[in-house]
Amino acid sequence: MQYNPGWNSSSVNLLHVRAEGPSDTLHYVWSSIGAPAVLLVATESPSSSLSINWTQLLSPTPAGAIWIDPPGSVVHSTAVVFTKVFEYSEAKPSEELFYPPYDLSNFSWASVNHTLNHTALTAELTGVPATDPGGGFSNGSLAFRVTAYEGRGRDGRLPSLLHTADSSQVEFVLAGVAPRGNSSRFVLEVATVEEPGVMRKLRSARSIDDEYTPTIFEMLSLIAESQNSSTLSFLQWKATAYGSRSPRREDGIQCQAQGLQAANWSLPVSSIVQAYFGEGVGSTYSVSAVNVSFGGEEGRVYQEKRYLSWSVLLGFGQPPTDTFSPLVISIMAVALGTPLAMLLLGTCLVLLAQRKRYSEYEPIN
Repeated sequence: MQYNPGWNSSSVNLLHVRAEGPSDTLHYVWSSIGAPAVLLVATESPSSSLSINWTQLLSPTPAGAIWIDPPGSVVHSTAVVFTKVFEYSEAKPSEELFYPPYDLSNFSWASVNHTLNHTALTAELTGVPATDPGGGFSNGSLAFRVTAYEGRGRDGRLPSLLHTADSSQVEFVLAGVAPRGNSSRFVLEVATVEEPGVMRKLRSARSIDDEYTPTIFEMLSLIAESQNSSTLSFLQWKATAYGSRSPRREDGIQCQAQGLQAANWSLPVSSIVQAYFGEGVGSTYSVSAVNVSFGGEEGRVYQEKRYLSWSVLLGFGQPPTDTFSPLVISIMAVALGTPLAMLLLGTCLVLLAQRKRYSEYEPIN
C-alpha cells in the first residue's frame, strides 16, 4: 500500500494498492479527491507502475494526470464511484418522503494516513459534509473501510465474504448520523465507468443457507463483461447490511439493489476518474449506476442503533464462488442419510419377519 505516492502533503487522499503476479500486475487506486472512487487497472506486465502528475491532478482540468507505465501493458481498466447517499421515510402508507441527498463529492475527508495499517492491509476514508445545515453529521460520520488481501480466504466479520488475492473489500459505514425522519432508510448510489465494448450486468444468485451468514440466501454481482461474454471485473455482495459495530445474525438489515441503469447524466466530479479516463467519461466511456437500499421492513433498525455497515468485494476476473462447507455437507448427509438408513433397516426387518413366519410350517408333500 502507498499513500499519496510522490506527494508529501496529507491534505488529500490517494491510496495505491498494488498486487504483483508472475506475469501481471493489478492496481487499485482509492481516492476521496472529488467523489470517493476506486480505479481498477489490470496489466500484463509484472513490473507496471502507477504514475501521477500531482499538479495536474489537483487542477481544475485533471485529464491525463494518472497513467500506467508502460501504457501498452493495460488489458482492462474500470472505475467505481460512490456518488450520493439518499435518505427517505414513509410520510403516509405507500407515500415516500425524500430528503435532500448527501452529495459525497462535497464532503470533507480526514487523512487516510491516520488509519493506514500496512500489516493488516487496511485503511479508512472518513468524511462529513463540508456544509451541514441540518446538523445531521454533528455527532456522526460516513466512512469507506478498505481491505486488501494477500491470498484466498474468508473475512472474519459478517457477512464473511469469500475473497482471493485478486480482490479487495470495501465496507460502507454510516455511524452516528442523525436521521431526518421517523424510520429513515438510506440508499447508496454506486456508479461504474467502463471502456468501449464492455457492459455491466447485475446478477442475482440464490443458494441454500450455510453457517457463514445464516438466513441470507441471495448473492448479488455487478459484472463487467467483454463482447465475447468473458468476465473482466466485478462487484459482489450479499443481500444484507448490519446495524452493529460487532455484527451478529440478529443485527441484519435487509439490502436490495434497485436496478442497473445508464447514468451519464448523474456522475459527479471525481478527479481520479477524469484524471485516468480523460474527458470521454459519459461519451467514449459508458457510465452505469445502481442504487443499493438498506432497511426494507426494518427501517427502525438504524433509528435505534444509529449504525449501518455494508460490505462489497471488488476484483478482477470471475467473482469467488461459495461451495458447500464440510459442516453443511455433514448436515445434509445426516439429514438425507438417516431416513434412508431407517427405510432400509425397516425393509430388512419386515422381510426377516415374513421369512420367519413362513418357516414355522412343514412343507406339504
